[in-house]
Amino acid sequence: MPWNYRFLFVLILTLGTSNFASAVEVAKTEDPTDPENVYANVDEEYVELIQLFADTLDQVDRNYVKDVDRRELMEAAIRGVISKLDPYSNYIAPEDLERFKTGVESEFGGIGIQISTRDGQLVVTSPLFGTPAYEAGIIAGDRITHIEGEETKGLSIDDAIKKLKGPVGTEVTMTVYHPSTFSSEKVNVRREMVQIETVLGDERLEGGNWDFMFDHADKIGYVRVSAFSRHTADDLHQAITRLLDDGMKGLVLDLRSNPGGLLTSAVEICDMFIDEGKIVSTEGRNSPKRVWTAEKDGTLPDFPMVVLIDHYSASASEILSACLQDHDRATIIGERSWGKGSVQNIIELEEGKSALKLTTAGYQRPSGEKIHRFEGDTESDKWGVSPDDGMDVKMSREQKVAYHTYRRLRDQDTIIPHPPAPQPELSEIDPVLSKGLEHLKAAISSS
Repeated sequence: MPWNYRFLFVLILTLGTSNFASAVEVAKTEDPTDPENVYANVDEEYVELIQLFADTLDQVDRNYVKDVDRRELMEAAIRGVISKLDPYSNYIAPEDLERFKTGVESEFGGIGIQISTRDGQLVVTSPLFGTPAYEAGIIAGDRITHIEGEETKGLSIDDAIKKLKGPVGTEVTMTVYHPSTFSSEKVNVRREMVQIETVLGDERLEGGNWDFMFDHADKIGYVRVSAFSRHTADDLHQAITRLLDDGMKGLVLDLRSNPGGLLTSAVEICDMFIDEGKIVSTEGRNSPKRVWTAEKDGTLPDFPMVVLIDHYSASASEILSACLQDHDRATIIGERSWGKGSVQNIIELEEGKSALKLTTAGYQRPSGEKIHRFEGDTESDKWGVSPDDGMDVKMSREQKVAYHTYRRLRDQDTIIPHPPAPQPELSEIDPVLSKGLEHLKAAISSS
């Protein structure tokens, strides 16, 4: 709210709606160019709405059946306003601000999931590899319906995270609905300090390191990026450099169930693959436009590449896949992404006692199209990242369950030794990766 409207709001509360309206009428007869005349160029419709809000607060404060704490009433009103925006905007009350600023302290832990909301439901967008949630069998797309017995419908992302975090070693009880099997179960997950390994291969070598060469005969590399952290770009560069030293001819970059992370990490990775042009830009109604562009220095050699995405690829993973798609650097295979391409700013309130986390801008891909799926957008609107023509591969519920089970066991092959088992046909267990390999082999043979 601009300063003059804040001033008017205080006046309305002080004078009452009828006295304020009279003051405005008198002010209109005075010199509108007078800098002291704060009423000269006000938006009358906005003032009427402020009057309505102030009058409602006044009536509740004076006439409700029992006394209501004014701060609680005002914070409830603020949260009501924020609830009409998007899931990523939030009011941070004074008692929560310090925790928000400092992030996760050493005595606090988590369970290793990324969450979002859709249609008022708490959705797991990614269980991070090796974390308690991953080991408990939680998969992307699961709905958390209860935390410690309390229903989560309508709960904000920040409030849900607050409930899931806690002292290391303690447990959190959740009720998880699995859309893949139409079943719910109670899950007890132990909180730990979550340290995320973000650059992964298909299987581990005996020493515990990843083997990034998926097909040693055709020299096709395979790298999964589970999230975008401070070290992801360096780790990915090292993995690809090793692959090139081993004679790699094509690369599969798997961003499925990648919930995003640091913008700087995504920009650095884009810059590895393209030598010029726009990577991503941001623009808002009241925010200056900002553009990130690629530089030639440090660009990796050109080689055929496919990027795998699914419905739970979000944020930074959408920035990366959109950039590579718009620059014709990679073929995108899988399902349409989540559509999370918004920028949040932290705005101090009450001279720093509380704050507003507010969506102020959105990301645009190099083509200029938006990434974010706003409220009211439909499947026919332009948002997110869609597979290239002929590269849309959807997996059935049964396939997704089988794939996540297979992936979890394969990730732990050298961590939990077990007798060798027959491997399923890749086209049956992971048709998206199978399609990517087929496309790469054709591209390699024709080059």
